[in-house]
Amino acid sequence: MRRTKEDAEQTRKAILASAMDIFYEKGYSKTTFDEIAKRINLTKGAVYWYFRNKPDIVAALINDFAAQYLVGIREFMEQHSPVSFENIIEMLLFNNKKIREDALFYKFLFFVSCQMEWSDAIINKIQPAIEQTKKATRSLFLDVLSELQKNKKIRPDVDIDMICEIIMTMYGGMQEAYFTKRLTNDFDDLVKTGLTLIFNNIKTEG
Repeated sequence: MRRTKEDAEQTRKAILASAMDIFYEKGYSKTTFDEIAKRINLTKGAVYWYFRNKPDIVAALINDFAAQYLVGIREFMEQHSPVSFENIIEMLLFNNKKIREDALFYKFLFFVSCQMEWSDAIINKIQPAIEQTKKATRSLFLDVLSELQKNKKIRPDVDIDMICEIIMTMYGGMQEAYFTKRLTNDFDDLVKTGLTLIFNNIKTEG
């Protein structure tokens, strides 16, 4: 019997879920295709049918989770209009809440932050997935900041590209510190304080 596209997609998702669990438990280098296959009662050859190697699996995970993240964030911002500085803060707090409450999202971010051995060879293989995710996330922040600047909430002399980079780098660093349990303050409080300090320095008078 020929497999349908729906069957193939379900198998692909099962492989990614299995890989995600083992990556989370053991780390990237210790995970094998045999283990990924056995956990969901497939042969190693079946896994190879969908993914040529482990970097391909990581790239697929990055693309899938990034897509889910961006959909959630865009929906949040659409429900919280007009755009404001407070909404940007709430947007990242919404993401913090998802990290705490969504086990799969937590596992993925923990894996890429703490369990992934980011060698140059691996980064080069999955660079397209990384760039796509970064570009989409950056575009979302730039859209929001551009609207604030257009509405004269941000000073015209402010380089919003640089502010976008600062926010993304700052939040990424806080996120990694959260997963590695290096934060000495509450995660939400750090996000609110950090963004407030940035926004107070770029907003127009009043």
